[in-house]
Amino acid sequence: MTIGQLAQATGVPTTTVRYYERRGLLRPESRSPHGYRQYGDGAVDRLRFIRSAQVSGFALDDIARLLALCANGGEVCEDVQGIIEQRLAGVRHELKQLRYVERVLGRALDECRSCSPAVGCQTLDDLRDASTGRQASPKRCAGSQRVCRQ
Repeated sequence: MTIGQLAQATGVPTTTVRYYERRGLLRPESRSPHGYRQYGDGAVDRLRFIRSAQVSGFALDDIARLLALCANGGEVCEDVQGIIEQRLAGVRHELKQLRYVERVLGRALDECRSCSPAVGCQTLDDLRDASTGRQASPKRCAGSQRVCRQ
């Protein structure tokens, strides 16, 4: 089948198929006399495996390692477990960072909601100060015209 037929059979854009080829995750079995990529039935299964692994949270580097383990056969459970453990640790780290971002944004939103338009936007001031490397401006008290330190 051609790259278009493979893409259609799996619901994946042809650009994605080409990207997976560049990453070494997928290879055409041959080329037609006119240079078109030609894939066998195994390419459909391989592409579906790649997409399924991505949906499960694996990065493309992880998927490359999993595909290599599939090709080698034998007892691979411990190797797969190691890949899962590494990916899970990465996900937990990302979640920790996202929880921090959530708290920061929540505080900024609370501050914005309590700010009077006449006072100005403390969040914008904070971002401007951070972007220029200046010391943070004093915080304006919520619902007040006066300035306070926090």
